[in-house]
Amino acid sequence: MYPKLVVDIRKIRENMAYLASLCEENGVNYRFLVTKVLAGNKKIVKALMPGGFTHLADSRIANLKTYRDLPYPKVLLRLPAKSEITATVRYSDISLNSEISTIKLLNRAARKQNKKHQIILMFDLGDLREGIFFQTDYLSVVKEIISLPNIELTGIGTNLTCYGGIIPTVEHYRRLLEIKAKIEKTFGFSVPLISGGNSSTVPLLLQKQLPEGINNLRLGEAVFLGRETAYGHPIPQMHQNAFNLEAEIIEVQTKPSYPIGEIGLNSFGEKPTFTDSGLMKRAIVALGKQDIQFDNLLPQNPSLKIIGGSSDHLIVDISKTDFKVGDILKFNLNYPGLLQTMTSPYVKKEIINY
Repeated sequence: MYPKLVVDIRKIRENMAYLASLCEENGVNYRFLVTKVLAGNKKIVKALMPGGFTHLADSRIANLKTYRDLPYPKVLLRLPAKSEITATVRYSDISLNSEISTIKLLNRAARKQNKKHQIILMFDLGDLREGIFFQTDYLSVVKEIISLPNIELTGIGTNLTCYGGIIPTVEHYRRLLEIKAKIEKTFGFSVPLISGGNSSTVPLLLQKQLPEGINNLRLGEAVFLGRETAYGHPIPQMHQNAFNLEAEIIEVQTKPSYPIGEIGLNSFGEKPTFTDSGLMKRAIVALGKQDIQFDNLLPQNPSLKIIGGSSDHLIVDISKTDFKVGDILKFNLNYPGLLQTMTSPYVKKEIINY
């Protein structure tokens, strides 16, 4: 049954083991496996853990709920919405936060559930996504947090590269460590977990430049695709092909490469453009934009060229090949593509080597 995403557990676990070893060499003792790209696939997550990682982390409460009986601490990565406060406390042990009003609601929900909820207070060091901006008065916020009986300030953290594309540097992390020191000196307690960021931090790990004291990373893309996200480079010691998308050819025809008639809007409301390359042997593949944006597909056969498609059809130039109807084309994926195909219920998931 196609389209099909083939997931190689052995390769992912080897990636996890390498990253865990790299983290240990750099003093990163708390390692969050970011599972959001797996779209709540419990079978895959169960096969992977622990693999050198200490926590399961996800942006969606629904996914953490799916993992609720797996024996690992759960971390909610996206700031809790007020509409999901009760579920946040119920299904996550730790959540990332920046709004004191939300933290107070978490305290109330934790009291009702007879729990103590841990938070990582996020600081914006310049990427301009979530977090208290580092140049503002954060001590007053910390003072309120530590007065809440059902909230435990277990750490502080930052997020870089995801929105502003800001590459993590030693200076960024020294700034985070200064915030830690200021909090500890002011209030006289230890902040045990300092969360330095995501897969964009891997270059600092490889260069042994991560400042001492940054003891947590939240790793997803590096685990699953074997690449760091600061510069987008593959990590030579890791697998970049743990996921392979396979799709079936349903038509092979030689046709003009330029449509005949007046060009209007396509099925997605866009006005397409075309290059007239003469007659072309084209394959239609049973895969569409409902499953993945075509820019996120990387044909494994270098002779193939994706030329477009619609919600249910992918059109590929196969002029330099001898593919026929019923043959299977294979694709590598980037991170957004992997996220899309894992989320699509129309793409079968086949798990191997577990």
